[in-house]
Amino acid sequence: MNKTGEIWKRPFPTATSGVHLFPEFEERAKAVSAEVFRVPTAADAREALIRLVEAAQVKKAVVVESPLQEAAGIREALRLRGIAVYTEPADIAAHADTADIGISGVEFGIAETGSVFQDGYAIATRLVTILPPLHVVFLPSANIVPGITEAFEIISQSFERGYIGFITGPSRTADIERVLTIGVHGPSRFAIIAVDEEPKGGDA
Repeated sequence: MNKTGEIWKRPFPTATSGVHLFPEFEERAKAVSAEVFRVPTAADAREALIRLVEAAQVKKAVVVESPLQEAAGIREALRLRGIAVYTEPADIAAHADTADIGISGVEFGIAETGSVFQDGYAIATRLVTILPPLHVVFLPSANIVPGITEAFEIISQSFERGYIGFITGPSRTADIERVLTIGVHGPSRFAIIAVDEEPKGGDA
């Protein structure tokens, strides 16, 4: 879908949504094999990401930046560790299929399913989300809605056309003889870094 700035936040149901739903969201996300890391500040988010990339021995990253990532200094932190970082759409298109990690932001989480919602209007976002074996998203921990109904109410009032994505854990399929396989149609690992600190200057 196509959104403009923070328009999607206007119909956000603040009375029924918020950080109090995070425990349910986290439980359901972990139940579908997502890795969830809740941290208080952007600086802590940076450290959580660094631990992930060091454990995964990441050499190349494709990144669609968000205010949370900018506040955390993600791009600079990765490059200081010798990781090749690509943020321009043309570079992402050229390197996403060989990158070790894709990093992006998401608008909100859904407690009912443990899913995150992402505006996928930009093709770079879709490439970062689908092609690398490890996908990490940054989520403001207060941006949690109760369920799918509330999510679609926000979408119907904010988005006009294009692409949206609901991401629920890593890629999985049981098409072949009903044997569950992880990572066939997308990343084999999916990590959510949820940040309590509100970024300045926009949504995640």
